[in-house]
Amino acid sequence: MVRQNSHGCGLRENGKAVHESQRDCLSQPGVLVCSDNIRYMEHLPDGMFKLIVTSPPYNLGKSYEHRSNLDDYLSMQERAIRECVRLLHDHGSICWQVGNYVENGAIVPIDTLLYPLFRAQDLKLRNRIVWHFGHGLHCKNRLSGRYETINWWTKGDDYTWNLDPIRVPAKYPNKRHFKGPNLGKLSGNPKGKNPSDVWEFPNVKSNHPEKTIHPCQFPVELVERLVLSLTDEGDCVLDPYMGVGSAVIAAIRHNRRGYGCEIVPEYVEIAQARLEALEAGTLRTRPMGKPIYDPGLPKGGH
Repeated sequence: MVRQNSHGCGLRENGKAVHESQRDCLSQPGVLVCSDNIRYMEHLPDGMFKLIVTSPPYNLGKSYEHRSNLDDYLSMQERAIRECVRLLHDHGSICWQVGNYVENGAIVPIDTLLYPLFRAQDLKLRNRIVWHFGHGLHCKNRLSGRYETINWWTKGDDYTWNLDPIRVPAKYPNKRHFKGPNLGKLSGNPKGKNPSDVWEFPNVKSNHPEKTIHPCQFPVELVERLVLSLTDEGDCVLDPYMGVGSAVIAAIRHNRRGYGCEIVPEYVEIAQARLEALEAGTLRTRPMGKPIYDPGLPKGGH
C-alpha cells in the first residue's frame, strides 16, 4: 500500500514530486493521496483508468466542502470532469453518483445540471442508475428523499461490460418455457438475472458496519458492483473525491488497482487504516448480496 501527500496536506507541496513518485506506484494495489484532485490528476497519464467512480460534494455546505454559488460549483465540476475524461481508458467508464442540490427547500437534481458537461466531452450515457435506500432525513414540507443517482458514461460503444459477476437471483428461478421449441427448458439465465437500473443498498448510517466519521460515505458493495461489471482484473480504478476510501477498497478486494485523492487529511488517515484492515482481513463491510433487513422476518431475513 502506498500513501502519498501533496499540496493541501502540508507534507508535500510539489506536484512534480507526486508525479515522479506516482510512476513508482503503478504496481501497487492501492494509492492514497492527500491532495486537491485537479492538482493530482493533471500529472497522471492519459487513458490510465478503466473505471472512474466517485461521489463529488453536493454543494450543501457539509463539513468537508465549501458552499459556493451554483455557477462556481458547476465550473469546478467541469474542470474535474474534463480531467477525468482525459484519464479514462478508451474502453472505460465514468460513474458519477450525486443527489440533489437544495436551496430554500427547493431541489435541483444535480445530475441534470451535470449532463451537459459530460455530453460536451462526447461521452455517452449508458444508464441513469437509481440507488434506493430506506433511511435518511425526514422532510416536513415535501416527500422524504430516499434515492440518489449514478450516471454511467462511456467514451464509445466498445466498453468493458461483465454482466455475469453482478447477476442477482431470479424472481422465479425455476420458470420454464411452456410452449415452442424450448418447451420445458429454463426460461431465464441459470446464473441469475440482470440487476436492472434500480439498485437497493442500505446507505451508511450509524448502525452500518462500515460507518466512519464521514457524513456521506459510499457503501462498499455499491462500488463493488461497478468494479466487477465495468473492469477486468488488473485494471486501474480512480476515485477523485475519495472520502474514506470505499472505492479503493472495492477495487483492491477484486484484484484491481485502486487510486484515490482527498483534501481532508483525517479522511485520508481513515482510508489508510481501512486499507490496512483489509490487508489484515479485519475490515468490516456489508457483504455483497446480503438481503435488506426486514423487521417482519426472523432475524430480519439475515
